[in-house]
Amino acid sequence: MSNSPTALPGRNFYGRIKGKTLRPTQKTQLRDDLDALRLRGVSESENPARQPVDPAGFFGDDRPLWLEIGFGGGEHLVHQCKLNPDVGFIGCEPFINGVAMLLGKLHNADVSNLRLHPWDVRELLDVLPAACLDRAFLLYPDPWPKTRHHRRRFVTPDHLDPLARALRPGAIFRVATDIPDYVRQTLIEVPPAGFDCLTPTPADQERPWDDWLSTRYEQKALREGRKPHYLTFRRNLQAART
Repeated sequence: MSNSPTALPGRNFYGRIKGKTLRPTQKTQLRDDLDALRLRGVSESENPARQPVDPAGFFGDDRPLWLEIGFGGGEHLVHQCKLNPDVGFIGCEPFINGVAMLLGKLHNADVSNLRLHPWDVRELLDVLPAACLDRAFLLYPDPWPKTRHHRRRFVTPDHLDPLARALRPGAIFRVATDIPDYVRQTLIEVPPAGFDCLTPTPADQERPWDDWLSTRYEQKALREGRKPHYLTFRRNLQAART
């Protein structure tokens, strides 16, 4: 990717785009491998009119679609792809170093059910039709710990309403975090966006999902003495906020 994408007019993007200098092998993988996996017609440069896309075109069929929002180093995403070969996975990640790490993992994985959007997930949600996703994951998102930055968290209407629109009724939304205040805000903000909470008690929230693979971010949290929380929501039949 020679040019970094930019936020759409009127929309700010606050996260990191690039970190440490990429290794030569990572640069090669980004140059040679990313284009074949990248979703077409999603980016603002390819679709400036923001016309809806046909999700059946992502994999050439009508398989269920699961979305991971900010996949980090990609270990959970690759794990889920292997566990669910009949599901089509979409990974969104604006941090190019994370994209490079995922591409490295794919070299040692027999995975063909994955497509990527290496930028802000809101750009994808803009053009997805309603009720086309069957599951979504938000795993260890940027905590934005300062109070004045809480509006930047994913669990705010700017993100949740488009996600709710794209998830079909009954679809599952999973959130993992080690930040107690992120748990607090998630439990406040997600239900009004059109979701039922399936993990209402602290005991529920301390149990990892049966198919969970601990990520690098979770391992760091555990080393530093922070407790993981696992929140599960189900898209209900009500419309999202108006």
